[in-house]
Amino acid sequence: MPIHQPQQRSAAASSESLGVQQAEAALVEHYPRLVRLAYVVLPPSLGRHRRVLAAHGAVQRALPVTRTAPARMAQVPAQSRRSPEAGQAEAPANAPYASMRLRVLRTALAYERRPRWWPGRLPAPAALRPTLPVVWGLRLFPRAGGVDELALDRALSEVPGAVRAAFALQLLDGLPETAVRALLAEAGVDDPAGAVRRAARLGRPDRAAAHVLLRSGEFDPCTVQTRPSDLLRRRHRVRAAALAAALCVVAGTLAVAAGNDVRNEAPGAGVTVPALDPAALLRAAAEQWADTSRIDFTAWPVRGDRRGDEELLGRALRAWSEPPGNVQVSTTPGTVDVPPAQPPRLLFAGEVDGAAVVLFHDGGVRIVRYAEPLAGGGGAALDFARTDDADVTTGAAVVVSRTGEKARFLLAPWISETTTRDLLAPDTPGRPLEVGPDGITAPVERPAAGGGCDAWPVLQLRSSERIVENHAFLVTDLGDLAPAHLTYTPKPGRGAPARQPREATGPEALLAWARTACSLRALSGSGVRAVNNWAFAEQRLPEGGASAEWLCTRADTWRGPGRVLVQFLQPAASPTAPAAVVADRNDTALCSRFGQHILAGTHWKAASGRWYVLAAGSRAVNRIEATGQVRGAAGGPTLAVRAPRDASVELTARLREGGTLAAVR
Repeated sequence: MPIHQPQQRSAAASSESLGVQQAEAALVEHYPRLVRLAYVVLPPSLGRHRRVLAAHGAVQRALPVTRTAPARMAQVPAQSRRSPEAGQAEAPANAPYASMRLRVLRTALAYERRPRWWPGRLPAPAALRPTLPVVWGLRLFPRAGGVDELALDRALSEVPGAVRAAFALQLLDGLPETAVRALLAEAGVDDPAGAVRRAARLGRPDRAAAHVLLRSGEFDPCTVQTRPSDLLRRRHRVRAAALAAALCVVAGTLAVAAGNDVRNEAPGAGVTVPALDPAALLRAAAEQWADTSRIDFTAWPVRGDRRGDEELLGRALRAWSEPPGNVQVSTTPGTVDVPPAQPPRLLFAGEVDGAAVVLFHDGGVRIVRYAEPLAGGGGAALDFARTDDADVTTGAAVVVSRTGEKARFLLAPWISETTTRDLLAPDTPGRPLEVGPDGITAPVERPAAGGGCDAWPVLQLRSSERIVENHAFLVTDLGDLAPAHLTYTPKPGRGAPARQPREATGPEALLAWARTACSLRALSGSGVRAVNNWAFAEQRLPEGGASAEWLCTRADTWRGPGRVLVQFLQPAASPTAPAAVVADRNDTALCSRFGQHILAGTHWKAASGRWYVLAAGSRAVNRIEATGQVRGAAGGPTLAVRAPRDASVELTARLREGGTLAAVR
């Protein structure tokens, strides 16, 4: 009886089949991890919906093509079995997963790569390529996180994809720096070492907390919420598509008949782009703000007596798309001026102070203001500002007009009470401010841009009881479209948990702002979202026992990075005597959720004429040391040591939970 031998496959075929099968198994097993990695690396400019779909597409396309070439497994340096950050879950150390990860990285990084000849205003070619999966009729969003997740997302949005990749590989996959550099190099990154260095600064000083945030729902594109797209616009598009199909034959016939005449016409003449069609503008219902959990610019109803003027709206949209030479364009730092990808939301169209003004809100990211003079023939102005993730306070007002030393604001529909006050007059109550029926305020004095600082006007607004907020808050005009929100964090209590920022409307907060308001001039025009005064220490001064305060004034921008001014408030005869700025740091996490420890110092002259070095730290500091030309040490969060006026001193602090801290300069 003949025995049938099993058919022998070639070694190459066997290796190929096994490689693809292993790759597929690795992809299925680690799909959520790979999709999260792709989502973090992809550029946030895609928007959350497209970013979710692109992340899934990048992973699904990572599977090697069957029976064309053996699956190439990535070779990376041996991975440490110990995570570089406590508590991190290390990625599986096997060749199939490493291969899938490399392919996903290459695809995700390609979304920011532009050829040299590629127009700068267009997204990278990879971002324009159609891909699966495709979702019709729904918008997908990861579950929204809190303030900490939002801060991390903003920080990631300000760095290139290679830095985001290095950050994710270290925190999500637990790779050491050497392995990350090698993997980025294989993925085609030009400067892997530089990307790793920049990634090391993200999430400091609490990288363990950053790791937890990165694994939260905010960065999980596998657990999403759905919302419908614009139903009316979708219906119109379906009808338009059917009409376009019916006209294709006629259009083709006319094109042939026209011949050279058609070729001589300007390209695109007579074509209306949907995003630039006034009839397609989004408009919120008048009472939507009182019946939604999303209190931001998307809930603003359209206002103004020219909101139905399609000619004005058309001019504004065309200027946005292709600004003529006589249109003056301005952008706050970090804001792009590209045309809208979808029809924007109309917030206002009306006449204010001799100009026709139009306000748009573009997809949750930007506010755009167009203004053209009603008489005189001057050029129009087009202003862009970021407003991503605005809320009850940061989405409460927009500047509609600035004339001379005054400005008018368009207020959010949830503002129920409006007053003005002077930060340099903390004991003077606010004065009522008239607001028109369309939500525009009477002219408000602007803070002085330069020279003297005799007054600092602010708006004190109160939100409506209809959204269960009903609290007062301060905003101030710093030269951008959206005013900055002012807050205050009180001094630490003995044995109490860390304080949180609160509204700067109480007596203690107003007294602190009275001495620091003039320092806000340094922030003008820098795209500031909010400014917080944190009273991080109180110090008993030598030779008399009077008390001084240390404040950390942190300005957070809409694009993420912050600026910190450390200010020393010594006793003064006037409640508005300016504080002394002893440190100034840009692009730092200090005095935020991701930088909770601070140490600062200054030279101080006593009434006797003797000079001292003073230092103070935040609540976790339990010892301060001075070295250099003067040496000294003190237990606790403050230090005072005799020193010549110009003595060079290095200050360091020890923290209760371990570690050291250098003084900010």
